[in-house]
Amino acid sequence: MKIHLTFDVEIWCNGWKTLDQDFPSSYSRCVFGSSGYGDYALPKILEVLTKKGLHGIFFVEPLFSRRFGAEFLQKIVNLIREAGQEVQLHIHPEWVNEIRPAILGDDPPKRQYLSYYSVEEQSELIRLGKKILEEAGSGPISAFRAGNFGANLDTFRALQSNDIHIDSSLNACFSVSAPELKGRRNFSTPFIVDQVCIHPVSIFLDGFGKVRPAQVGACSTTELQQAMLRATPLGHEEFVILSHNFEMLKQGSNEPDSVVVARFDHLCSFLAEHRDAFPTASFREGTPVPDEDLHMARAGAGATTRRVIEQAWRRVA
Repeated sequence: MKIHLTFDVEIWCNGWKTLDQDFPSSYSRCVFGSSGYGDYALPKILEVLTKKGLHGIFFVEPLFSRRFGAEFLQKIVNLIREAGQEVQLHIHPEWVNEIRPAILGDDPPKRQYLSYYSVEEQSELIRLGKKILEEAGSGPISAFRAGNFGANLDTFRALQSNDIHIDSSLNACFSVSAPELKGRRNFSTPFIVDQVCIHPVSIFLDGFGKVRPAQVGACSTTELQQAMLRATPLGHEEFVILSHNFEMLKQGSNEPDSVVVARFDHLCSFLAEHRDAFPTASFREGTPVPDEDLHMARAGAGATTRRVIEQAWRRVA
């Protein structure tokens, strides 16, 4: 079963009212995460992947660079590419009305989700994001993920018009994620819409019977391991794991979150030790598309209990 180890790379400035004032420190935190303990944002992620010999897919948000300068995006792309990892396109449309001159020909109100834009507007934003990333040295862009998983059917039409035929925008745990498809698909396996192959973030049932996305910061390592091990006999041929560039940092701090750091390291060690059964791969390598949704894997109660205890410890710490 192929493992798609994906990272959303974005700059979050804790709001929009004091953007220019907050950007320098926010950029430094989100990209480097430097503290007395080391650099626990992108540099640590790339270090672990290199050490374990794993492939990562980095969905990079480029629109912020139209506000603050191409050199900031260039640093991100260079870090990832120099580590031998893959860059793909990620768009947070909240940046649209922060850019001057206006990139859609007007000064619209802030719209959080890509689905709040028309198909023509989505196509233009994807075209621009692809152009900016490729000019920064990303290599050819062939895959996409919408910010906050806020895609709809128009998104896939917009991707097709930009010659992007791979998408990983859907997350069953987010109500804004392609609501037109809810009830028709359970987002547990890849499927095709408008010639775009969609690879949803993998989901599983936790030990308490709740649907949970395969996100490093939201699952215990044991939950992820059990979900992968139990997905294989159910017929799953891929497993999409999600993380972020700043996920190993404490919220609002440059200090590392020891719980998430340990989760990520243990996950990567597991994948390295079982690379024959669970090779990390690019979406470009292709995965068979089943005719229908497959059953979700389920983690055990003990693994979920461990996550609850870990989360409680994180809040206390």
